[in-house]
Amino acid sequence: MPIFVRENVFIGDINGAADILQKGSKEFTHVLSLLSSSSISFFSDWRSDVSILTKDVEKVYIDGSKICSKPYDDRFDAMASKNVLSSEKLLYSLELVGPELTLVRMAIPLRDMEEENLLDHLDVCLDFIEKGKKEGAVLVHCFAGVSRSAAVIIAYLMRSEQKSQEDALESLRQSCNSVCPNDGFLEQLKMFEKMNFKVDHSNPIYKQFRLKVLGDSYYMGAKIDSSIFGADPGVPVVSNPVVTVHKKNERTLGYRCKKCRRVVAVQGNVIGHSPGEGEKCFEWRKRRSGNPYKQIDENCTSLFIEPLKWMTAVEEGALEGKLSCIHCNARLGYFNWSGVQCSCGNWITPAFQIHKSRIDVSSL
Repeated sequence: MPIFVRENVFIGDINGAADILQKGSKEFTHVLSLLSSSSISFFSDWRSDVSILTKDVEKVYIDGSKICSKPYDDRFDAMASKNVLSSEKLLYSLELVGPELTLVRMAIPLRDMEEENLLDHLDVCLDFIEKGKKEGAVLVHCFAGVSRSAAVIIAYLMRSEQKSQEDALESLRQSCNSVCPNDGFLEQLKMFEKMNFKVDHSNPIYKQFRLKVLGDSYYMGAKIDSSIFGADPGVPVVSNPVVTVHKKNERTLGYRCKKCRRVVAVQGNVIGHSPGEGEKCFEWRKRRSGNPYKQIDENCTSLFIEPLKWMTAVEEGALEGKLSCIHCNARLGYFNWSGVQCSCGNWITPAFQIHKSRIDVSSL
């Protein structure tokens, strides 16, 4: 039985969802499914007497590519995905379900595991809930109605009511006291809070998270290619003229190859860390103006940056290797998916290391 959380927003488990999807509903118009598989066959595999009529609308992948089975419904324009990991990874599928194909179901492939990537699914989930509740009731469900669905509804409460992660969890427990998101989801919801209730791909917190996900993917045997790396700062970007004029006065630090002067990184690519405190102090921080080395890791002999598209050696799949300037082939540093110890004693994993002696710093 779905449990009321807020006006037109309910939480539930697979039993309640199966009943609504199979029989239809006068109250519910939208169902958000968070299960280990996005396929509607998950329900019949779970219980053989469940048969759900469905019609595919589209499948959207995490790089934003889409496969549509019918004209795209402009009610969901805002749900186009943003780039994160790989075109082979499904972000969500959208389908019409029920006896008369009037229910809209969004299916998110998500396992209830601490290392699972919840953060990259939050925007589309919250957009779906927000749009759905304007047309009728929305059911958010997972298998047991305890962890995955709870995590998404907590994010919804955080954004819609500007609540902290802790306050949103406590508020949800007043409606459904059995909810208990896993620790990994709670940690990601804390990141969501620190990013002001949005998944900001330019935020240092998100970039740290993305690097961790990338490292986990490498060790799970996933193919690593440069399409999922940060933009090459040495390649000119075609910009909107209005935006370009607006940003003319905005300056950032650039890190150039000492030999050929090509830009190999900018301020936003750099990982700051606290000297000698080990992996736990691996944090993303925005560098301030002034001495580029004084504010953070001034005694360190290297910079650590996010993987960038010019790092062709990384794409080849080796555990470790040299980082060389893509223009003049001068040695710049080293990468190692298992990590590198900085001269300050801190161990950074995974590591994309640029030696300060091989670069110059200037304002861009």
